Amino acid sequence: MNKEIKKKIAKSWFKTLQNIICFEIEKLEKPSSKFVCKKWEKNKKKNEGGGEYRILQNGKIFEKVGVNFSEVSGKFSKDIRKKIPGANKKGNFWASGISVVMHMKNPNIPAMHFNTRYIYTSHGWFGGGMDFTPCIEDISEKKWLHSMLRKTCNLHNKNYYSKYKKWCDEYFYLSHRKEMRGIGGIFFDYKKKNWEKDFAFVRDVGITFKDIFIAIISKKFKKKWSSKQKELQYFKRGRYVEFNLIYDRGTKFGLQTGGNVDAILMSLPPIAKWK
Repeated sequence: MNKEIKKKIAKSWFKTLQNIICFEIEKLEKPSSKFVCKKWEKNKKKNEGGGEYRILQNGKIFEKVGVNFSEVSGKFSKDIRKKIPGANKKGNFWASGISVVMHMKNPNIPAMHFNTRYIYTSHGWFGGGMDFTPCIEDISEKKWLHSMLRKTCNLHNKNYYSKYKKWCDEYFYLSHRKEMRGIGGIFFDYKKKNWEKDFAFVRDVGITFKDIFIAIISKKFKKKWSSKQKELQYFKRGRYVEFNLIYDRGTKFGLQTGGNVDAILMSLPPIAKWK
């Protein structure tokens, strides 16, 4: 398949998934809140693409949720090229993806993160994943969501779940705190062996995330919570901020390649605290 067709198909899916997720979120929030949509351009003169990020704040369920789509191109700086597969010579790149971060009003509901992307330098690959960050332990919920992830992974390869769960546990780890950010999920990158199969997996991961957040929120959004639990949520969000600003590769990639700062930092919660 022609590389331009691959880019077009991947981009179209990410945009479609943005619409699907936003539709489901507004349905959960109905009739209280809707997304504010903001479009941006990376470099209009050079025609390097851009994107659209959508933010919903102060809803009955979501304190803040961002759903970002982007399609950008350009040239990596020389110091970055060494770190990116296939970018050593010319440094040209194209990238498209969707990222979602949910910060909940009710501390019984975990913060949730999801992203999938397709990047092309001298060759293309898929990456992405999802993870969950509760502030109140719920062992049965943890078991359930990991069973959902295992089921999705097993549809494509019996080794995916254990491999991508381990990758997630290692990636979302705050080494300066010596603790995980949350209860894990799956994380994968550099998928390039079979485009059709990899794309099918990426699509299923996106739909699984949708199913998971709808199920968890629908079960818990009316559950009562205390001011003490809300304070615990604020402190847990502090860990979230530390990871995204210190370690997160997506944040670094976006800032280093001239992405929209507000869209990149949409992952940060509206309120966080430190002791």
